[in-house]
Amino acid sequence: MTSYEKLKIELEAKPKIWLVTGAAGFIGSNIVETLLKLGQRVVGLDNFSTGNRWNLAEVKKHVGPARWKNYKFISGDIRDLKTCQRACHGVDFVSHQAALGSVPRSIEDPLTANACNLTGSVHLLVAARDHKVKRFVYASSSAIYGDHPRLPKVEDIIGRPLSPYAVTKYVNELYADVFARCYGLQTIGLRYFNVFGPRQDPNGAYAAVVPKWIAAMMKNQRVQINGDGKTSRDFCYVDNAVQMNLLAATTTNPKAVNQVYNVAVNERTSLNELFALLRERLLLYYPHLKRYQPVYRDFRPGDVRHSQADISKARRLVGYAPTHRIERGLDAALDWYRRNL
Repeated sequence: MTSYEKLKIELEAKPKIWLVTGAAGFIGSNIVETLLKLGQRVVGLDNFSTGNRWNLAEVKKHVGPARWKNYKFISGDIRDLKTCQRACHGVDFVSHQAALGSVPRSIEDPLTANACNLTGSVHLLVAARDHKVKRFVYASSSAIYGDHPRLPKVEDIIGRPLSPYAVTKYVNELYADVFARCYGLQTIGLRYFNVFGPRQDPNGAYAAVVPKWIAAMMKNQRVQINGDGKTSRDFCYVDNAVQMNLLAATTTNPKAVNQVYNVAVNERTSLNELFALLRERLLLYYPHLKRYQPVYRDFRPGDVRHSQADISKARRLVGYAPTHRIERGLDAALDWYRRNL
C-alpha cells in the first residue's frame, strides 16, 4: 500500500477542515473534489477571474448531495486581507492554488501578476499565521528554474527567472521560508511541471497546450507550435498534483516540512511527440486528423527550452508516487475533453 493510499484511509477516518484557494480553477477544483470524496470539510475561495462556476457544478455532481454539504464557498479575492482572514478561520490545512498563471500574460501585465501572485499570497500567509493553521501548502512553478540548463531539475539548483510570473513564484517561496523562520508557520511549496487534465480551460490566448491543441484538433483548426517542436516538457496529470497536495499537507515527517518539491513524473515529452500522442488518440473519433499537421511559428519569449523534474526528494520525504505518466493521463482525460471542449 502506498503512502497516498494509507493517507486516504486515515483522512476518511478522521476528517479535517481544508481551505482551497482558486477552488473554481483547474487544479483547485480537482483538489476540492478529492477532499470531499474523502469526507473532508472544505472551504473554497475564488474570485472567478480565471476559475469557472461550472467546475464547481461538476464537482457537486460527482461528489453527490451528501458530500456537497461539507463544502462552503467564499466568493472573494486574495488581494483583500479581510477575505483571507475570514477564509482561514478554523481551518486545519491551506491548499493555496489561486494565482494568475501564464508566462506571456505576466510579461504583458506584470503589475496584476505581482498583485495576485505575490501580494495575495502574503495576505494568505498572514491569515494562516494569525489563525494558527497547521500547514500551508502552496502552488509554486517549474518556471523558477529559469535559465539554468541542468536536467533533470533539482530543487536546490535554480537559475535566473525569465518572466515576471517566475519572479512572483520565486518570491512566494522566499516569503514562505521567512514565515516558517519568523513565525513557526509550517509551509511546503509545490513546483508544478505542466499539469494537465479535466477542467483545464482551452480558451484564450494563455490556454495550456494540451486542452488548447485538443480543442483545435476536434474542430479542425490549426495547431500552432512555438519553435521547432523539439522543446520538451515534463507533463504531469492532475491526479499526481492532487496526491502531492494531500501528502504535503499531512506528512508527519519533520524533515519534509518547510521545503519545496517538484511535482511531475521525471519524463520529457517534446511538443512534436505530444502532438503525435494527441492525434493518435483523437483519430479514432475524428477522421479528418489522418493528414492533419501542425503549423510552426517563432519561439515564445520567456519560455525555457527543456524541462524535466527530479522527483526523488518528494518520493523520499513525503512518499509521493505518481500514478499517471503522460499516456495514461491522456487516456484518462480524453472522454472529458471530448465531452466538454
